[in-house]
Amino acid sequence: MTSITMLDPQSVAQRVKEGQAVLIDIREADEYAREHIEGAQSLPVSLLDQAELTLEVGQHAVFHCKSGMRTEAYCVRLSEIISGDTYMLQGGLEAWSKAGLGTVKNKDAPMEINRQVQITAGSITVAGVLLGFAVHPGFFGLSLFIGAGLTFAGISGWCGMAKLLAAMPWNRTQSVN
Repeated sequence: MTSITMLDPQSVAQRVKEGQAVLIDIREADEYAREHIEGAQSLPVSLLDQAELTLEVGQHAVFHCKSGMRTEAYCVRLSEIISGDTYMLQGGLEAWSKAGLGTVKNKDAPMEINRQVQITAGSITVAGVLLGFAVHPGFFGLSLFIGAGLTFAGISGWCGMAKLLAAMPWNRTQSVN
């Protein structure tokens, strides 16, 4: 098994510029669509089992996510899909931006599904508590239902609210004719 070595944003930018490295963004497609590093390939963690990653001779992979936490969490799996040395962008996309290195932003892309779930779940939970105190204690059940759903999503990896939100009209990609 290969290990993952952390590299600072300037080192990664230099290696990419010289053709020595390929940036691989492991965030989900909706996150990548909203903002990504120019030239970075999208390889969502959810698709790692199906990944076929081929690099040119002399190139190495530099994986990144938003902050680096997800990349660290998956470092063993990431190192297994690459033969040779594997690297990680320390601090992820946030560190890249903080270092003054550019990103491609699409303000028209919908907000990331994960954030939509957090906003929706939080809003329903707060509403359930407020209504439970102000109207009827039965409304506390809303908060219980959302909490149970989030717990199930965390354990199983399947989130019904995320699936529902992804099907909403504002999250559908426009087909190009």
